[in-house]
Amino acid sequence: MQKSPPLEHASPRIRRGFVDTPDGQVHYREAGQPVPDAPPLILIHASPGSALTLAPLLRAFGRHRHVIAPDTLGNGDSSAPAHHEVGVPYLAQAHRHALDALGIERFDLYGTHTGASIASELAIAHPARVRALILDGVGLYGEQEQAELLAHYVPEVTIDQNGSHLHLIWSFVRDAYLFWPWYRKDKTHRRPAGLPNAHVLHDKLVEVLKAARTFHIPYRAALGHDKRARLPLLRVPTLLTCGIDDMLHEYLAELSTLVPQAQCVAHRGIETPEALAETVALFERHFSAQDTSPVNH
Repeated sequence: MQKSPPLEHASPRIRRGFVDTPDGQVHYREAGQPVPDAPPLILIHASPGSALTLAPLLRAFGRHRHVIAPDTLGNGDSSAPAHHEVGVPYLAQAHRHALDALGIERFDLYGTHTGASIASELAIAHPARVRALILDGVGLYGEQEQAELLAHYVPEVTIDQNGSHLHLIWSFVRDAYLFWPWYRKDKTHRRPAGLPNAHVLHDKLVEVLKAARTFHIPYRAALGHDKRARLPLLRVPTLLTCGIDDMLHEYLAELSTLVPQAQCVAHRGIETPEALAETVALFERHFSAQDTSPVNH
């Protein structure tokens, strides 16, 4: 029989909270404690889901510093965006409001997939507040591919009494691990890694179900974001990276041409203890290489 992993609340390392902002309540997870010579590290998760997917990074970085991972608006336990159609700058501003409410002025910043788009816009808008930035997994879609993804990738869920939305979300969450894009279920589009263990899959499903009415809003904002126009505006120390098994790895070489001053290197992911340790070491080297200066908590 497969053993259940420890429940999140059994670990004293990750704590949870809410903060009030002009955009609504933002839910966050945090680990570690403030350290005098290191600013807090902010982690921004991929879509769909929540910051629960970043729990391995929260625990790993939390051994040495204060780490905070908010749920983006419309995902997890955070409030919905104010409108049904928003842009990535709006989502970045919402994160800034949450950090302001938490009393965080200067910080290191990590974003993955949708979170990478949000993190890049936050760094572009407030470069003096971001000591160092990591963008992990950035899709640089062509015009036709982007139009197709916007039309088909993110289902807008209708809640009904037959529970058909439960099957739709289950298929969406599961098949995104098996195919890229998830709705092209053929051999050509099969992803090599396969499904995660049942507990990871269940937790991801629950987090997406929480935001069944709204998760499409931030996801479509990220899919429609013009990264080729925006990323060259970055002016903070940046590491461009992507997991070697990530479906967005194919864009890493082009990404490096958009931010030529950035370091660019792939990583092994966070799915195994060995890969997690190697990836965290890579990220820590990038953050520790930056100038340390006074920070406010």
